[in-house]
Amino acid sequence: MWIDSISREAPVLIAGPTASGKSALAMELAARDGRLIINADALQVYENWRILTARPSAKDEAALPHALYGHVPRATAYSVGHWLRDLAPLLGRPLVIVGGTGLNFNALTRGLAQVPEVSPHVRAEADARRAAEGHEALLAELDPATAARIDRLNPVRIQRAWEVLRATGRGLASWQDDTPAPLLPLAKAEALVLTPDVDWLNTRIDLRFHQMLTEGALEEARENLPGWDPRLPSSRAIGGPELIAHLTGEMSLVEATEAATLASRQYAKRQRTWFRSNMKAWRQVSLP
Repeated sequence: MWIDSISREAPVLIAGPTASGKSALAMELAARDGRLIINADALQVYENWRILTARPSAKDEAALPHALYGHVPRATAYSVGHWLRDLAPLLGRPLVIVGGTGLNFNALTRGLAQVPEVSPHVRAEADARRAAEGHEALLAELDPATAARIDRLNPVRIQRAWEVLRATGRGLASWQDDTPAPLLPLAKAEALVLTPDVDWLNTRIDLRFHQMLTEGALEEARENLPGWDPRLPSSRAIGGPELIAHLTGEMSLVEATEAATLASRQYAKRQRTWFRSNMKAWRQVSLP
């Protein structure tokens, strides 16, 4: 089997789109080699979502060692920098790092720019501008170097770049160009990116969301309803806003399910595009 060709000694990195089977592969490698499974997904860090973010089950976590899953409170902002700081003490032992957040892997293997924290005042200003004028207005004000390299279809990244420029007077690209050495250079790891057939993946996405509902995703959303704030990073869990909209009477459950599965498919498409552009040096694993 192809899995036998994966190193038993080097750290293994597994990236791939949502629902592509990353966690199952990580479990198999962890069981084979005695590895610690480390989360590299930006939403699986939050304690208030397990089912909807497809976090490992309590049974899985009891069977094999896991780290950086569900350890962040719902209302706490958690950046790539926070993730790197939490991960650093875990390096040096057999491990497999798995997730769908490419920025985490980039920061791990290429280094992370030491950009100063943005004040709440600047963030509030950016929120107001984006709400009133759209992210295109913020994009138009970025410095040329940052505008040339940013994902123009990602409003969150555009706002972040605008905030950095507004707060520091220096473009995000300039900060990135001063990036320190990475914690784990790509050459010292076995890096895999799963590249599933699109139709196969879309079918899995649809089936998985229905399975999530069977496992209690609606009840999980109901627990998140008190104090729900769509601006929180934890509220970006795909399916969360849709199920909340159902619980508040804005959508039927059928409509919420259709919207959530569509959002998941669209997210998977963005992930595949990002991986193709940023992970050309990774080993491509075709699925199914």
